[in-house]
Amino acid sequence: MSEPQVMRSVVYPGTFDPITNGHSDLVARAAHLCDRVVVAVARDTAKQPTFDTEQRVSLARQVCADMPNVEVVDFGGLLVEFARRMEVHVIMRGLRAVSDFEYEFQLAGMNRRMAPDIETLFLTPAEQYAYISSSLVKEIARLGGDVSAFVAPAVNAALQERFG
Repeated sequence: MSEPQVMRSVVYPGTFDPITNGHSDLVARAAHLCDRVVVAVARDTAKQPTFDTEQRVSLARQVCADMPNVEVVDFGGLLVEFARRMEVHVIMRGLRAVSDFEYEFQLAGMNRRMAPDIETLFLTPAEQYAYISSSLVKEIARLGGDVSAFVAPAVNAALQERFG
């Protein structure tokens, strides 16, 4: 008898303010590895987002539109509780550089303590995206620089509209 088919799902949380080519590279990598990828756009954030939740979700949906096994939703509250509601047992986090690791390692440890049944998976983006961050993209756009190499066209247009 064959084993029952297990659906492998992963949740990729973040503020995605805005979603960058680095983020979309990680989503594409996860979509290749997993049956279902939930891009979870955080409503509750200590950051002061440039775009509201609705716009961040909309931009992420546009960027991920050609990946049929990816869904983009917003969430609030504890990530581990959201993951359980979505029936996902793996949290994916991106690591661009060693400097990201310490913070991400702490998050993974706290999440494991709260929800031992949920694992954390770390992925790195392609080399050409390792230096891209939403903060840097916003700063360049705010100062009138060209960010088209770092974000999808829809995101570039939204940044131009926001910052003129």
